[in-house]
Amino acid sequence: MKTIDSIPTSKIQRASKLIQTGAKVGVNYLKYYGEKITKTEEEAKENLNASNAEDIYDGLKQLKGSALKVAQMLSMEKSILPQAYVDKFSLAQFSVPPLSAPLVTKTFKNYFGKSPNEIYDTFNPNSVNAASIGQVHLATKDGKKLAVKIQYPGVAESISSDLALVKPIAIKMFNIKGKDSDKYFKEVENKLIEETNYINEVEQSIAMAEACKHLPNLAFPKYYKELSSDRIITMDWMEGEHLSEFTAHNTNQELSNKIGQALWDFYMFQMHRLKKVHADPHPGNFLISKDEKLVALDFGCIKVVPEEFYIPYFELAKKESLENPAYFKQRLYELEVLKPEDTKEEQAFFYEMFHELLSIFTEPLHSEIFDFSDATFFGRIADLGERYSKNTELRKMNGNRGSQHFIYINRTFFGLYNLMHDLKAKDIKINNFN
Repeated sequence: MKTIDSIPTSKIQRASKLIQTGAKVGVNYLKYYGEKITKTEEEAKENLNASNAEDIYDGLKQLKGSALKVAQMLSMEKSILPQAYVDKFSLAQFSVPPLSAPLVTKTFKNYFGKSPNEIYDTFNPNSVNAASIGQVHLATKDGKKLAVKIQYPGVAESISSDLALVKPIAIKMFNIKGKDSDKYFKEVENKLIEETNYINEVEQSIAMAEACKHLPNLAFPKYYKELSSDRIITMDWMEGEHLSEFTAHNTNQELSNKIGQALWDFYMFQMHRLKKVHADPHPGNFLISKDEKLVALDFGCIKVVPEEFYIPYFELAKKESLENPAYFKQRLYELEVLKPEDTKEEQAFFYEMFHELLSIFTEPLHSEIFDFSDATFFGRIADLGERYSKNTELRKMNGNRGSQHFIYINRTFFGLYNLMHDLKAKDIKINNFN
C-alpha cells in the first residue's frame, strides 16, 4: 500500500484540503445533472454516490484524524447512508494509507524523546495496520512480541477545527436544526479528545480488561505503561484474524455461536453492570484467536452511561412499555425525544417513528434466545431507516431528537447488532446482566 510522507496539520492546510474535496463533489453534481438527461434517475444517482464517496474518502484519508473518524462512524450507520458511502467509509476502520517509515521514526522521536530502536530490541517502521487516529507497528522487547500504536501528528490539535469543517455536512445529512444542536457536536468532540489521550486509553484498557476477565471466551492484551505516552501505546501483540476476515470464510456454526455469545455477554456486562461501554464496535477492534477466543482491542472510546439516561432508555426497551402509550410518551420526554415546544404534528410523528423503530430494534431483548443470522430482522431495520430517510415530512421538522447520550449508545447497539449479524450467530442467550 502507498505510504504518506506528510499530513496537513495546520488549520489552513486542512481547510484547503476539504475545500478541494468540496470542489470535486461540486463537479460530480454537474455530471449528475448531465447524466439525468441520458440515464435513469437511479443510474445517475448511483454514479453520483459512487463518485462522491470516492472523492470524500480520498480527501479524508489524507487528513487522518477526527474527519476520518467521523467517516468511520458513519460507515456503521448502514441504514442511513447509500451503500457506496458505507463501502468506502468502512475502509477507515482498518485500511488507510500508513505513514512512511521516515515519518514514523520522526513522529515517534517527537513523542517519546527517543527513537524506537532505543526503546525496543526490534521495531518495524512499516505499519501493519493503519486507521483513523493512529497506526500499529510490530516490535519486540525481552523476547516478547509487542504492538506499538503511534498517533498521527497533528490529530489531537485539529479535532475542534476539523469538526467545525465537517459540521455543515453533518447538519445537512441528519437534518439537524436549532441552537441546541451544539450539544451533539460537543459530545462527539469530547469523545474524540478522549480518544487522542493515550495515557487515558491505557488506564481504561487495563481497567476494562480486569473488570471483564471473568467472562468466558474473551481475551485482552497486556498494556505497558512504562513503554507508553500520551501519543504512543505499547501492548502485547495478539495473534488472530480481524472479525471481518473470520466471517468471510468461517462455516463453523458452533464457533460462530461461541464467538457471538462472548461478544454479546461482553457488551451486556459493560452496559448493565459497569454502566460504561466500549463504544467503538467495528470489526477492526476485534480478533478471533486460534484458540477460539474473542480478542477485544482499542479502548480509547469508552462511553459512560449516566443513570438518568440508563433508566428511561432501557425502560423504553421493555415490551410492557411499548404497549403503554402514556408511559412510553413520558419516557420519550425524559430522553428529550419529545419536547414541550413540539407541535401536535411533531409530537405525533416522532412518537410513532420511535415506537415503530423500538418495536423492531428491541426484539432481541424480548427473547430468551435470539437468531442474529435472521436476514428478515435486519431487513426490517434497513427498510425502516430507508423509509424515514426519504420522508419529506421529516425533512420539514427539527431533526434534533434525543439526549446527546443517544449518539454513542445507539452507535454501540447498531455496531453490536451488525457484528452479531456478520457472525451469523444463532441461539444467543440474551442475558442482560441486570
